[in-house]
Amino acid sequence: MKVDTLGVQAFIAIADHAGFQRAADELHISQTAVTRRLQNLESHLGVKLIERTTRNVALTAIGNDFLPQARRLVGELSNALAEIAETGKARRGDVSIACVPTAGIQFLPRIIQEYSACFPDNRIAILDHSSAAVVDAVVRREAELGINLAQTHHPDLISTRLLTDQFALICRDDHPLANKKSVAWRQLASYPLIFAGEANANRSVLDQALGSSKIKLQLFYEVQRSSTALGLVAEGVAIAVVPRLAVQKGAYPRLRAIALVDPIISRALVLVMRKAAHLSPAAQALYDLIKRRAAIVSS
Repeated sequence: MKVDTLGVQAFIAIADHAGFQRAADELHISQTAVTRRLQNLESHLGVKLIERTTRNVALTAIGNDFLPQARRLVGELSNALAEIAETGKARRGDVSIACVPTAGIQFLPRIIQEYSACFPDNRIAILDHSSAAVVDAVVRREAELGINLAQTHHPDLISTRLLTDQFALICRDDHPLANKKSVAWRQLASYPLIFAGEANANRSVLDQALGSSKIKLQLFYEVQRSSTALGLVAEGVAIAVVPRLAVQKGAYPRLRAIALVDPIISRALVLVMRKAAHLSPAAQALYDLIKRRAAIVSS
């Protein structure tokens, strides 16, 4: 049997207020609509639930017996709908992730697109920070997840290795090294370089790897973000050393990314979260997508 919930709601409102107009006011509809809903319900049930005279409104005997059942029916329905809404809300929701800027150039965009396709109502806050600031954001609960360099560790966090990102030489297509497939670090000695600044976590990775090589580089320009280095190279200022993930395909058509060898230097990116943290469903979905994408990139 089809349940006429609108008619049942109208019946309860009329009984509660002993009148049609006040019932209409409660339901935010017209008095005519309330009358029609009650008539439809009575016609469907084949019984009279309310006796209406010119002066008052009273429940019939059947209506009086039905009223507690009607209240229970509407109450159970409301509870069920509220439970479903809460479940849906738990599956939706905003999520925040902190990341080193280069992760947001090539690695994150496809993940965000896939996530948004699955959860179109969810919002994502992407906090692009230095590696140390990524750690702070996750520790302070400003972000549920973080992507940063593996060398940055905090006792309150756990990390999962994502991928390895090699450093590359970036130059314009009119530079003498532009047509090389690979360039040894020693070949950079005669050229002024744009390099990671002291506050950039990439700098410690490079200094540690080059420390024992006795290679003398001309560090003419130091920047804190790889995107700044790319802009300077594009304008012909100098050549630069940046992680490959920093190079957005097609952004600077004249730039060339060339492998640096002897030695090959790379950095590891990790996914971090707080220890014993229970991720929200939204954050867990993003976590899973990041892991899956990292496996594809690394394969």
